Amino acid sequence: MNPEQFVEILNDWNAGAVLAWKFDRGELTVEVAPEQIVPLCRFLKSEQGFIRLSAVTAVDRYPMEPRFEVLYLLHSIEPSRRLRVKCRLGGEQPEIDSVTCVWRSANWYEREVFDLFGVRFRNHPDLRRILLPEGWKGHPLRKDYPVTGEKYTYSE
Repeated sequence: MNPEQFVEILNDWNAGAVLAWKFDRGELTVEVAPEQIVPLCRFLKSEQGFIRLSAVTAVDRYPMEPRFEVLYLLHSIEPSRRLRVKCRLGGEQPEIDSVTCVWRSANWYEREVFDLFGVRFRNHPDLRRILLPEGWKGHPLRKDYPVTGEKYTYSE
């Protein structure tokens, strides 16, 4: 199936779900509205066979707005296909629904994005820091994070 046909399937499922798309280096990227992420992921898993969530990550586009991009890297084993789903979030209070209800493996990926970028995942079962100590101030992968880092305090 070519990229245009796949985007057409997504638009048939929910008109307007795909805000933009790009096919580059053999991989399709679709941009969707943040409020569509859980229903879209359910559709992709149950109807399109994307049973594996390979990763969730983010990009900080500071000083641009919307500032953050949250990326979901999906994999369909049979047939072997890869898909990148992207949502853009504003920089004030970046927040999106958790996809742990679709893929349990999203749990740790979302915690890592929260810890390093400060993106909050609504309805996440255990949203807390995963790499840095609980008392750490800030999110070190944000582009406006001080190069020398900040001192942290332990929460006791």
